[in-house]
Amino acid sequence: MRFVLASQSPARLQTLRNAGVEPEVIVSGVDEDNVTAESPGELARALAVLKARAVVSTLTDHATVLGCDSVLEIDGVAYGKPGTPEVARERLRMMSGRTGVLHTGHCLFDTRTRQELRELASTTVRFADLTEAEIDAYVATGEPLVVAGSFTVDGLGGPFVTGIEGDYHNVVGISLPLVRRMLAQVGIDWPSLWTATSRKLEYDEAEAARYDETRGGTQRAQAAADAIQELLPKGGRVLELAVGTGTVAAELVAQGNLIHGLDLSTAMLHHARVRLPGHVAAADATQLPIADRRCDAVLAIWLLHLLDDSDQVLAEVARVLRPDGVFITTTEKRESTRYASGRTPDNHRSEDALPLLVARAAHHGLHLDGATTFPGPPRGNTAIPLYPLIRFRRSAG
Repeated sequence: MRFVLASQSPARLQTLRNAGVEPEVIVSGVDEDNVTAESPGELARALAVLKARAVVSTLTDHATVLGCDSVLEIDGVAYGKPGTPEVARERLRMMSGRTGVLHTGHCLFDTRTRQELRELASTTVRFADLTEAEIDAYVATGEPLVVAGSFTVDGLGGPFVTGIEGDYHNVVGISLPLVRRMLAQVGIDWPSLWTATSRKLEYDEAEAARYDETRGGTQRAQAAADAIQELLPKGGRVLELAVGTGTVAAELVAQGNLIHGLDLSTAMLHHARVRLPGHVAAADATQLPIADRRCDAVLAIWLLHLLDDSDQVLAEVARVLRPDGVFITTTEKRESTRYASGRTPDNHRSEDALPLLVARAAHHGLHLDGATTFPGPPRGNTAIPLYPLIRFRRSAG
């Protein structure tokens, strides 16, 4: 069956993954700021319904779609994402030492049975007394700016929550027991959603911790960022696929770019969130949780050579790029580096080979229009390696 999560929340996606479920993610694009309701709980439920219906309207085949939205209620007032540091700081001061209710609306739409279920889960949350220094430090991380109620219980905000009454997962953004019951009502058994085999991540925690130092550290990251900067359009939204630990993205942010990062590896994202707070998420590069034509640039640094089929990624890149947007990627990873990293050589043409990429990219409306190189760290007495970097531009039509 096709199970779709109509939410861009990385916390909801990770909660489902931790429970053995790998949903397809489709972002609804609903404008949350223009929705009103009689109460905070009804607002959360209404937003969940709108998200689920928006995604269902885009489907061309059957699916079970789950929409979710969370709202914090204090003294009868609903608080969503603050959006700015000033608003987040004001809310955290207001929340300090008090108790609120986190409402999460759930809407399950099953297209085969044409059933739409709407439910609300509410959990009481008690907040610690926060000092001004703690509030300033927390806001500076960027985390409270992009989450409902300006806090998380599963992230940096966890130590500021002294207790909850109700479902913990509901505070994260999705009530697993409630979703299980809703699925049962449309004839879907929860264990049937468990993936047959666990997703094999490229890196575990130990590998992620030493990744930077084994890949040239800050020196290579800076060199890559400088080269990418030459090929990037000025301003706009930049998406990096396989962001890893965020080491290159952080250098690009320091140069004035707005970077959003995606990666499959939980271990790598743990490090990336420190460098890019509020701007990274778990996602598959072959199924990007982004609406059509939303990005000005997409980056794929040291990714394509790892794939079995780069065509799927190129198709997604073309879909999310705006007309005249650019795709920047490394190319021609040599076979010797596969041996060095413990992988066997390819028995077929490398997925990042330049002729192959040019041909495949053209099929998706991406045309080569720029290239450069950047140096890697020196290796003993050998010559300094140069990494090719190429740019494709999306057709304006």
